[in-house]
Amino acid sequence: VAYFHKNVSDQKLVAKFDNICRQWEGLKAGNPSPSFNAPDINGKMVSLSSLKGKYVYIDVWATWCGPCRGELPYMTKLEEQYAGKDIHFVSLSCDSNKSAWEKRVQKGDMKGIQLHLGTNSDFMQKYIINGIPRFILLDREGKIVKADAPRPSDPQTTKLFDELLKK
Repeated sequence: VAYFHKNVSDQKLVAKFDNICRQWEGLKAGNPSPSFNAPDINGKMVSLSSLKGKYVYIDVWATWCGPCRGELPYMTKLEEQYAGKDIHFVSLSCDSNKSAWEKRVQKGDMKGIQLHLGTNSDFMQKYIINGIPRFILLDREGKIVKADAPRPSDPQTTKLFDELLKK
């Protein structure tokens, strides 16, 4: 940051840089998470605040995303492994084509809480999500544990969950 400020004199660039830095600061562990309010497959609105009391593992994904689809079997395994434990598994679809998301969810093989966020998401902007899949882990009070959590396929994920669930 100091190097940037020392070497860049264009005030518009400095302002943009400082804004991005403030955004990243807001995503530090322990800070309250940006919120969301999105419909499930039945149209029921689900908000982040309604999930308080358990850890929340969020998968931001889309049906057209190959790496996202590649993580789905691992997500299912995690959900089965931690069924009945103190953790919600939430999949937030950023599909612009809601019917593609509905069709995928209606297959019935996806567990957890399935929500359609769409493309114009304040939640995604606040988390500076420029690529998917993106995984986010929140504590029982909705505070950030990891703004860029490991993927379900990463063995570190179960280690992280086991450590947190001991608390």
